[in-house]
Amino acid sequence: MQDPRAPHLDPRDLAADPFLHLAGRLVPGGHVLPVRVYYEDTDFSGIVYHANYLKFMERARSDHLRLIGVVQGELFGEALAEAPGFAFVVRSMQLDFQRPARIDDVLEIHTSPIEVAGASITLLQKVMCRGALLVEGRVKVAFVSQGRARRIPDALRAAMRAAQEEGAPG
Repeated sequence: MQDPRAPHLDPRDLAADPFLHLAGRLVPGGHVLPVRVYYEDTDFSGIVYHANYLKFMERARSDHLRLIGVVQGELFGEALAEAPGFAFVVRSMQLDFQRPARIDDVLEIHTSPIEVAGASITLLQKVMCRGALLVEGRVKVAFVSQGRARRIPDALRAAMRAAQEEGAPG
């Protein structure tokens, strides 16, 4: 979590940082990240290579955390007293591919926490294009510290639950 003594921007104040929009936006129940499909994201046939959806979804999960006030870079060291050296690791992932995305499409990656448990968070992620569902994923991430699963610290749990329950105006 951000150090309350450190100067920082309110992550919901886009006017304070014109580049903050790169992290998407909080919406009621979660987060939406726009992603443009570039040539490098496609395969020989001009559609998005399946593994790149995982990258898009990872970016969305990271940006969701960023916008609710979790600075991941600070968490890898000793900054979090409750669980030093922590990381989130993907425990499981179920994907359902519906339709392909193509070069120059603008995708929206929707991320919604659906369960905040003791040592894990389950998220529903949807890759959308012009209102159509392309890929749906259910991702369970585990909280790990010093090589072992640990209870998610209360501050982080509260931030995730607030994002899950309230979101922010879109």
